Amino acid sequence: MDFVRPIEAIVPGAQGRVLAVLAETTAELNLRTIAQLAGISQAQASRLLPNLVALGVVERREVPPASLFRLVPEHVASRALLALARSTDTVLHEMGRLAEALPRPPVSVIVFGSFARREADADSDIDVVVIRPTDIDEDDDTWSASLEAWRRDVRRLTGNPVELLEVSVDEAATKLNGRAQLWADIRRDGRVVQGLSIDELRAVRSG
Repeated sequence: MDFVRPIEAIVPGAQGRVLAVLAETTAELNLRTIAQLAGISQAQASRLLPNLVALGVVERREVPPASLFRLVPEHVASRALLALARSTDTVLHEMGRLAEALPRPPVSVIVFGSFARREADADSDIDVVVIRPTDIDEDDDTWSASLEAWRRDVRRLTGNPVELLEVSVDEAATKLNGRAQLWADIRRDGRVVQGLSIDELRAVRSG
Protein backbone atom coordinates (compact mmCIF):
# COMPACT_ATOMS: atom_id res chain seq x y z
CA MET A 1 0.00 0.00 0.00
CA ASP A 2 1.17 3.52 -0.74
CA PHE A 3 0.62 5.26 2.60
CA VAL A 4 1.92 8.61 1.32
CA ARG A 5 -0.81 8.78 -1.35
CA PRO A 6 -3.39 6.24 -0.20
CA ILE A 7 -6.37 7.69 -2.06
CA GLU A 8 -4.46 7.99 -5.33
CA ALA A 9 -3.29 4.39 -4.92
CA ILE A 10 -6.91 3.22 -4.99
CA VAL A 11 -8.36 5.93 -7.27
CA PRO A 12 -5.61 6.54 -9.83
CA GLY A 13 -5.24 9.54 -12.09
CA ALA A 14 -6.48 13.11 -11.86
CA GLN A 15 -9.72 12.17 -10.10
CA GLY A 16 -7.81 10.51 -7.28
CA ARG A 17 -5.62 13.59 -6.91
CA VAL A 18 -8.65 15.86 -6.66
CA LEU A 19 -10.34 13.61 -4.12
CA ALA A 20 -7.13 13.43 -2.08
CA VAL A 21 -6.95 17.24 -1.92
CA LEU A 22 -10.57 17.53 -0.81
CA ALA A 23 -10.21 14.72 1.75
CA GLU A 24 -7.32 16.51 3.46
CA THR A 25 -9.32 19.61 4.43
CA THR A 26 -12.72 20.65 5.68
CA ALA A 27 -12.34 24.05 4.00
CA GLU A 28 -14.09 25.08 0.82
CA LEU A 29 -11.65 25.44 -2.07
CA ASN A 30 -12.00 27.16 -5.41
CA LEU A 31 -11.24 25.43 -8.68
CA ARG A 32 -7.84 27.09 -9.14
CA THR A 33 -6.64 26.06 -5.67
CA ILE A 34 -7.84 22.48 -6.15
CA ALA A 35 -6.02 22.25 -9.48
CA GLN A 36 -2.80 23.65 -8.00
CA LEU A 37 -2.83 21.34 -4.98
CA ALA A 38 -3.71 18.32 -7.10
CA GLY A 39 -1.02 19.09 -9.66
CA ILE A 40 -3.43 19.11 -12.60
CA SER A 41 -4.64 21.76 -15.01
CA GLN A 42 -7.67 23.92 -14.28
CA ALA A 43 -9.27 22.46 -17.41
CA GLN A 44 -8.94 18.94 -15.96
CA ALA A 45 -10.38 20.07 -12.63
CA SER A 46 -13.29 21.81 -14.33
CA ARG A 47 -14.15 18.57 -16.15
CA LEU A 48 -13.88 16.35 -13.06
CA LEU A 49 -15.61 18.40 -10.38
CA PRO A 50 -19.10 18.57 -11.98
CA ASN A 51 -19.15 14.75 -12.16
CA LEU A 52 -18.19 14.49 -8.49
CA VAL A 53 -20.87 17.04 -7.61
CA ALA A 54 -23.44 15.03 -9.60
CA LEU A 55 -22.49 11.92 -7.61
CA GLY A 56 -23.03 13.81 -4.38
CA VAL A 57 -19.48 13.19 -3.16
CA VAL A 58 -18.61 16.88 -3.54
CA GLU A 59 -20.81 19.90 -2.97
CA ARG A 60 -20.53 23.23 -4.75
CA ARG A 61 -21.41 26.65 -3.41
CA GLU A 62 -21.58 29.65 -5.72
CA VAL A 63 -19.77 32.74 -4.48
CA PRO A 64 -19.68 34.88 -7.64
CA PRO A 65 -17.49 35.09 -9.53
CA ALA A 66 -16.12 31.82 -8.11
CA SER A 67 -17.45 28.39 -7.15
CA LEU A 68 -16.32 26.74 -3.93
CA PHE A 69 -16.08 22.97 -3.49
CA ARG A 70 -15.81 20.66 -0.49
CA LEU A 71 -16.09 16.94 0.18
CA VAL A 72 -19.40 15.78 1.63
CA PRO A 73 -18.16 13.77 4.65
CA GLU A 74 -21.52 12.05 5.21
CA HIS A 75 -21.50 10.49 1.73
CA VAL A 76 -20.81 6.75 1.76
CA ALA A 77 -17.96 7.13 -0.74
CA SER A 78 -16.45 10.00 1.24
CA ARG A 79 -16.35 7.82 4.34
CA ALA A 80 -14.18 5.33 2.46
CA LEU A 81 -11.94 8.13 1.17
CA LEU A 82 -11.50 9.62 4.64
CA ALA A 83 -10.69 6.18 6.02
CA LEU A 84 -8.00 5.83 3.35
CA ALA A 85 -6.61 9.24 4.26
CA ARG A 86 -6.27 8.02 7.87
CA SER A 87 -4.84 4.62 6.90
CA THR A 88 -1.46 5.08 8.62
CA ASP A 89 -3.11 5.78 11.98
CA THR A 90 -5.48 2.86 11.45
CA VAL A 91 -2.58 0.49 10.77
CA LEU A 92 -0.63 1.65 13.83
CA HIS A 93 -3.67 1.11 16.04
CA GLU A 94 -4.37 -2.33 14.56
CA MET A 95 -0.74 -3.41 14.92
CA GLY A 96 -0.95 -2.62 18.62
CA ARG A 97 -4.26 -4.41 19.02
CA LEU A 98 -2.93 -7.53 17.30
CA ALA A 99 0.21 -7.51 19.47
CA GLU A 100 -1.82 -7.13 22.65
CA ALA A 101 -3.97 -10.10 21.63
CA LEU A 102 -0.99 -12.48 21.36
CA PRO A 103 -0.86 -15.34 23.91
CA ARG A 104 2.23 -13.65 25.39
CA PRO A 105 2.25 -9.98 24.39
CA PRO A 106 5.65 -8.34 23.84
CA VAL A 107 6.99 -5.93 26.42
CA SER A 108 6.88 -3.30 23.69
CA VAL A 109 6.32 -3.00 19.94
CA ILE A 110 7.95 -0.01 18.24
CA VAL A 111 7.42 0.93 14.60
CA PHE A 112 10.29 2.92 13.08
CA GLY A 113 11.66 3.89 9.68
CA SER A 114 9.64 5.27 6.79
CA PHE A 115 6.27 4.09 8.12
CA ALA A 116 6.78 5.84 11.46
CA ARG A 117 7.83 8.98 9.55
CA ARG A 118 4.71 8.73 7.35
CA GLU A 119 6.88 8.33 4.26
CA ALA A 120 6.05 4.71 3.38
CA ASP A 121 5.02 4.01 -0.19
CA ALA A 122 4.11 0.77 -1.95
CA ASP A 123 7.76 -0.35 -2.04
CA SER A 124 8.49 0.36 1.62
CA ASP A 125 9.03 -2.22 4.33
CA ILE A 126 7.37 -1.75 7.71
CA ASP A 127 10.21 -1.86 10.25
CA VAL A 128 9.34 -3.03 13.75
CA VAL A 129 11.27 -3.60 16.98
CA VAL A 130 9.71 -6.28 19.19
CA ILE A 131 10.86 -6.42 22.83
CA ARG A 132 10.80 -9.96 24.17
CA PRO A 133 9.63 -10.61 27.78
CA THR A 134 12.42 -11.52 30.17
CA ASP A 135 11.03 -14.97 30.93
CA ILE A 136 10.93 -16.03 27.27
CA ASP A 137 14.05 -17.45 25.66
CA GLU A 138 15.00 -16.21 22.20
CA ASP A 139 14.67 -19.72 20.73
CA ASP A 140 11.25 -20.43 22.30
CA ASP A 141 9.27 -22.07 19.48
CA THR A 142 5.85 -21.00 20.74
CA TRP A 143 6.94 -17.38 21.03
CA SER A 144 8.54 -17.45 17.56
CA ALA A 145 5.41 -18.96 16.01
CA SER A 146 3.13 -16.34 17.55
CA LEU A 147 5.43 -13.55 16.41
CA GLU A 148 5.49 -14.94 12.88
CA ALA A 149 1.67 -15.13 12.88
CA TRP A 150 1.58 -11.46 13.97
CA ARG A 151 3.98 -10.53 11.18
CA ARG A 152 1.77 -12.29 8.61
CA ASP A 153 -1.32 -10.51 9.93
CA VAL A 154 0.37 -7.12 9.56
CA ARG A 155 1.51 -8.04 6.04
CA ARG A 156 -2.09 -8.89 5.09
CA LEU A 157 -3.30 -5.67 6.74
CA THR A 158 -0.94 -3.45 4.73
CA GLY A 159 0.33 -5.38 1.72
CA ASN A 160 3.86 -4.29 2.68
CA PRO A 161 6.71 -6.55 3.83
CA VAL A 162 7.24 -6.49 7.59
CA GLU A 163 10.80 -6.58 8.94
CA LEU A 164 11.14 -7.57 12.60
CA LEU A 165 14.04 -6.76 14.89
CA GLU A 166 13.63 -8.79 18.08
CA VAL A 167 15.60 -8.00 21.24
CA SER A 168 15.33 -8.65 24.96
CA VAL A 169 14.38 -5.96 27.45
CA ASP A 170 17.98 -5.57 28.63
CA GLU A 171 19.29 -5.40 25.06
CA ALA A 172 16.71 -2.77 24.17
CA ALA A 173 17.63 -0.64 27.19
CA THR A 174 21.34 -0.83 26.39
CA LYS A 175 20.89 -0.08 22.69
CA LEU A 176 18.42 2.75 23.27
CA ASN A 177 20.98 4.37 25.57
CA GLY A 178 23.81 3.80 23.10
CA ARG A 179 25.10 5.76 20.13
CA ALA A 180 24.39 3.43 17.21
CA GLN A 181 22.65 5.29 14.39
CA LEU A 182 19.85 2.74 14.02
CA TRP A 183 18.83 3.10 17.65
CA ALA A 184 19.21 6.87 17.52
CA ASP A 185 16.70 6.79 14.64
CA ILE A 186 14.39 4.59 16.70
CA ARG A 187 14.60 7.04 19.63
CA ARG A 188 13.80 9.92 17.30
CA ASP A 189 11.14 8.43 15.02
CA GLY A 190 9.86 5.34 16.81
CA ARG A 191 6.12 4.98 17.35
CA VAL A 192 5.20 2.68 20.23
CA VAL A 193 2.03 0.79 19.29
CA GLN A 194 1.92 -1.54 22.30
CA GLY A 195 3.59 -1.81 25.69
CA LEU A 196 6.31 0.27 27.34
CA SER A 197 7.31 3.64 25.95
CA ILE A 198 10.84 4.31 24.69
CA ASP A 199 11.63 6.35 27.82
CA GLU A 200 10.39 3.51 30.03
CA LEU A 201 12.56 1.02 28.16
CA ARG A 202 15.62 3.24 28.49
CA ALA A 203 15.03 3.44 32.25
CA VAL A 204 15.18 -0.35 32.62
CA ARG A 205 18.96 -0.09 32.50
CA SER A 206 19.10 1.82 35.76
CA GLY A 207 16.10 0.06 37.24
